[in-house]
Amino acid sequence: MKALLISAICFLSVSTITTQTVMVNGVPRDTSFTLNRTFLKERKYRPYIEPVKANLPDHVRAYEQVTYKTVKNKWGEHELKMNIYRPDDNKKYPVLLMIHGGGWNSGSLELQVPMAQQIATKGYVTIPVEYRLIPEALYPAGVEDLEDAIEWIYKNAKRYGIDKKKIAVSGCSAGGQLAMLIGTKNKSGKIGAIINMDGISSFVTDESVNRAQQAREENKPLPVDAIWLGGTYQEKPQNWKDASALFWITSKSAPVCFINSSIPRFHNGRDEAIAKLKSFDTYTEVHTLEDTPHTYWFFRPWFDTTVSYMTEFLDKIFKNDNK
Repeated sequence: MKALLISAICFLSVSTITTQTVMVNGVPRDTSFTLNRTFLKERKYRPYIEPVKANLPDHVRAYEQVTYKTVKNKWGEHELKMNIYRPDDNKKYPVLLMIHGGGWNSGSLELQVPMAQQIATKGYVTIPVEYRLIPEALYPAGVEDLEDAIEWIYKNAKRYGIDKKKIAVSGCSAGGQLAMLIGTKNKSGKIGAIINMDGISSFVTDESVNRAQQAREENKPLPVDAIWLGGTYQEKPQNWKDASALFWITSKSAPVCFINSSIPRFHNGRDEAIAKLKSFDTYTEVHTLEDTPHTYWFFRPWFDTTVSYMTEFLDKIFKNDNK
């Protein structure tokens, strides 16, 4: 692989950080968000944390770097990949599409692999997935990729022992926002459950709108959410609304499990979304992990609790029939 280092500036939340964008096989990738960098940052405040790394369990089968879609861009073609983990037998199982975070501009499917491998031991097919990020494309490209991934799963269910009537999506941070969006839109009608880990349910909040507009008025670089959405709310109001799950909730929306850190800004739109889901008699549950960093899902002591919340919710929806 040829890698070309290019200096770049990336803006996450309200802070500015210097990052590097790497051209890998002709596709720009921001490498700023990794497990190791996140661990080094968080252990300064919580020295007891332990990162969980990929380690394929016994009796779990892996199909890695499976191409589900090829897209053309100004650099050439990009083969979008997914990993597939499942119990090593011939039974049919529900499936969980797992969407990584990284502020819509960084991260990789590998960030979801440790959790995917563990959930596969609980009787699920788990699929960490790649999607286009800001260095390559803006909204709605990544959303379209994930909706296409759902269609790919449905069409290839038999090959991988997937019960195509039991499809769930999960995501962390930006991935949680994306999981919430495609699961509430439920464009295909095929998504039966959503797990949202610290992903916002609405971009249209005073905090986000004002932060982006202030940056524009002061001639400063926009926050990363505004970059992804193509501009400020005043410039791109429809994008801001269309990317917000809150505005898509209907009777077609899937049940939702929210698993949140103790940082309020990552709950934006959650309570309003819950109220709207309840108005359609759609099942929701909320778990808040006290005194946790935003990226709690990477680390013990919270990793195992998170996996338990996820699988217990999925069991309720897909296995126990008692929502």
